[in-house]
Amino acid sequence: MANRSAPTFSAHQPTPVGRDGIIDMSESDSGTKASGGANRGFTLIELMIAVAVVAILAMIAIPTYTSQVVKGRRSAAEAVLLDIAQRQQQYLIDARAYAASVAALGTTTPANVSAYYTVTTVPAAGPPPTFTATATPIAGTSQAGDVTLGIDNTGAKTPAGIW
Repeated sequence: MANRSAPTFSAHQPTPVGRDGIIDMSESDSGTKASGGANRGFTLIELMIAVAVVAILAMIAIPTYTSQVVKGRRSAAEAVLLDIAQRQQQYLIDARAYAASVAALGTTTPANVSAYYTVTTVPAAGPPPTFTATATPIAGTSQAGDVTLGIDNTGAKTPAGIW
């Protein structure tokens, strides 16, 4: 029978440890081209491609975000107008007339709406009494290009396609 001894495998070289217990990596070839690792940074082309991708994403994301913010503020103004319409109906039951102002209804316009819209209510005395509550975008704000929202005593909302 042949002598079958187990092959001997050479383990990696032990890492040199100094007297103070600190591992000496000065002779390590980790991350060098000799060990197959890449020891380089980004090229200018790679950096420019990354910048172009970020710019394209920003061109898509920023207008979408802005339009969602405008819709959110419009929704807050719609909620305020609905609250005013409800309070006007209760005021009519109590006083037999509609209130002449938002303050007369015992409410105020929230800060997140009053910063972007001017909210008013205008009663008409004729038989039967009526009112119209409106939220008009304030010029110079990001809502300036938005529509003027309105609701009347019958619950009709203007403009119809926006609500």
